[in-house]
Amino acid sequence: MAFFSLTSVIAQQKIGLNYYLPQTTYNPKIPTPESVLGFQVGKWHVSHDKLVQYMYALANASDRVSIENRGKTYEDRPLLLLTITSPENQQHLEAIRKEHLKLSDASQSSSVAISSMPLVIYQGFSIHGNEASGANAALLVAYYLAAAENDEVNELLNTTIILFDPTYNPDGMQRFSSWVNEHKNQHLTSDNNDREYNEAWPRGRTNHYWFDMNRDWLVSQLPESQARIKSFHQWKPNILTDHHEMGTNATYFFQPGIPSRTHPLTPKLNQELTSKIGEYHAKALDKIGSLYYTKESFDDFYYGKGSTFPDINGGIGILFEQASARGHIQQSANGTITFPFAIRNHVTTALSTLKAGKELRTQLLEYQRNFYKNTQKEIAKDKNKGIVFGDAADKNKTYQFAAMLQRQHIHFNKLKSALKINGKRFSANDSYIIPENQPNYRMVKAMFEKRTSFKDSLFYDVSAWTLPLAFDLDYGYTTTTASIGNEVTTLAPPKGTVTAKSNYAYLLEWNDYNAPKTLYGILDKGLRAKVAMKPFTLQGKNYDYGTIMIPVQNQNRTNDDIYKALKNIAENSGVTINAVTTGLTTKGINLGSSNFMTLQKPKVAVLVGDGITSYDAGEVWHLLDTRYAMPVTKLDTKNLSSMDLRKYTAIIMPNTTGNTLNAATENLKTFVKNGGILIGYRNSLKWLNSQSFIKLSFKKVKPKTANITFGQRQDFRGAQVIGGAIFEANIDRSHPINFGYHHNKIALFRNTTLFVKTDSVSNYKYPIRYTDKPLLSGYISKENLKAISGTLPFKTEKLGNGKVVVFTDNTNFRAFWYGTNKLMMNAIFFGKFM
Repeated sequence: MAFFSLTSVIAQQKIGLNYYLPQTTYNPKIPTPESVLGFQVGKWHVSHDKLVQYMYALANASDRVSIENRGKTYEDRPLLLLTITSPENQQHLEAIRKEHLKLSDASQSSSVAISSMPLVIYQGFSIHGNEASGANAALLVAYYLAAAENDEVNELLNTTIILFDPTYNPDGMQRFSSWVNEHKNQHLTSDNNDREYNEAWPRGRTNHYWFDMNRDWLVSQLPESQARIKSFHQWKPNILTDHHEMGTNATYFFQPGIPSRTHPLTPKLNQELTSKIGEYHAKALDKIGSLYYTKESFDDFYYGKGSTFPDINGGIGILFEQASARGHIQQSANGTITFPFAIRNHVTTALSTLKAGKELRTQLLEYQRNFYKNTQKEIAKDKNKGIVFGDAADKNKTYQFAAMLQRQHIHFNKLKSALKINGKRFSANDSYIIPENQPNYRMVKAMFEKRTSFKDSLFYDVSAWTLPLAFDLDYGYTTTTASIGNEVTTLAPPKGTVTAKSNYAYLLEWNDYNAPKTLYGILDKGLRAKVAMKPFTLQGKNYDYGTIMIPVQNQNRTNDDIYKALKNIAENSGVTINAVTTGLTTKGINLGSSNFMTLQKPKVAVLVGDGITSYDAGEVWHLLDTRYAMPVTKLDTKNLSSMDLRKYTAIIMPNTTGNTLNAATENLKTFVKNGGILIGYRNSLKWLNSQSFIKLSFKKVKPKTANITFGQRQDFRGAQVIGGAIFEANIDRSHPINFGYHHNKIALFRNTTLFVKTDSVSNYKYPIRYTDKPLLSGYISKENLKAISGTLPFKTEKLGNGKVVVFTDNTNFRAFWYGTNKLMMNAIFFGKFM
């Protein structure tokens, strides 16, 4: 009861800086947060613009602080980074940075004098915008570092470079702060039912396109991540912190996470040092009386998270999780949680991190040096000397993969000559080779590894992410360095072109990742286009299923206009459009064949709002909007029953239970029966089946529970979950859903346990089907592995004049599954031909 009373008083009454910060002398010339914001931290949730205003005010007032704007979010908000250190260090930052980077180069690190080298600590806050106590704590921590005047702070600043990222997620932070502030009472209520604590969809966790950015560190597909990763590799910090919030009924968590769920590529010493640093957090939280726990949840397995990414880069990543007020004050199992209380805990551990870094400085620097020295020993043991990757038929996808490597400072080279590995041919012009002898060897291993055996059967996130499989990119290992050519230092996107002006027709191959962008651009210009349902050979070139033909005659444009339009579209998309002078082929269908089907310009909508998984909807929105330059309409589920859907050619239904769609059932059915294409994902399949949109039969898996104890029940249930693994499927390339793929197998991401059974002996009805032994990488229980064999990840059926197309899993996962994006695009463009 005393705890309740204290926190209630704190929430209702004015509090001062002494509640948050250590008692010491502060430089009066440095502005306090309150003097700039107009309120004390914790009274309101600071908006991003106010946070930016304060950080610039701090940098202008203090010679300890420098500031840079590293770029923009999708909503054009600045991505700030403060560098905080002593005035003396500020004068020599570039020299300090270059010397520090030598630690990650085994050929230079022995000569580095770590006894006098500053430690580098990257402190970041609130990558989830509605976990706001972190970003609000950043105001206070930055003030303390700029203004506190005592020997301990002076020593800290002399021996530490602090890279200070006040909010990882400006767009989500702004969205959430607006919500909670506009619903705040003058007389605070801690009632969890209040609107303040129940955000409207999609909530503030995510960025503009509703991505969870704490899964993007490794693949770096988003602008916020790319700016952050650039800063990371410019400095290679020894510690990186990631301040989060969790459920209101929790207390406070700091790493290490569950020991058995640490990735095997992470050195054991990494976890030992994390535990040592944890002792500082425990002592600091004990001092203010805050409850906490460690090693009981979360993990260090997926390197795409902020707290795990440093572990593969010679640093220590630390996750902090604070029980969330998710507003200003809430009831909890541990009493009343106030916003100031949550902020204070994050301030406390931010400062304890700095103290740990100062006192463990030489150990952490030595660890980083040895991490890269030991990497050289591992390289020497590895029989493989390089990894070759590339796809001559898809230069844009190859470029995107190479660009991702380059963002992570992974060196790769041109091939000296063509290679053939495991039956796959890699041309010197369209492929690259990654030498394994390089500082980021472990990250390369993490990106390319296929792992199917694990210490633990539970995962906080995905258990597999093998990136060449995610990109559907050919790759292979070589045991010699003979094919390694010159290093690629500059990387340019593919140049698009039209090979010549034609008076007959133009042909666009469907293999390239940007082919859908090109096709939409063609149709958007009012040009008529057709798709080839069969392959053919023309003027010495083979054209596969899905080739797009643009005839010159009977268009509403002159020949010159058509050429100019196609040239502009090709250059913008980075693809080649071939001009042909005849319709008479040497093999296969002729250009006037009825096996060329006329295409319609798509008008696409995606369902959003209550009941829809925002991540999945955002991935669709992002793909169409940013990569394929296709306008997409977002249809809110609350209005769906009364909407006129006739204007759309395709509606995408992301993951949903369907509970919010029942009132719109007939409207959606009418849309399909009138010729529309409805594309459903994941759990929407159950609803579509129950509402008779499509007939599906699901396998039921019943694991044996006879020997499971009460204490084991949660782990047992968790082991039946497919948290994210990769599976192999056979594909029928002649089916429109598979146009553009040139192999007979495909790697599919899966994180559901929806196993769709076949209902016919006719193979043509199953153009994508899991192989008998489908597991490529990741964890799946024995029961589920047996069940998935031979099941269907895709199915389509006719309903009236339209089509229902369903996928058991997400083809657009987290923006890095380039390899299956085309499945959805094929459904959009070619669905009516399936």
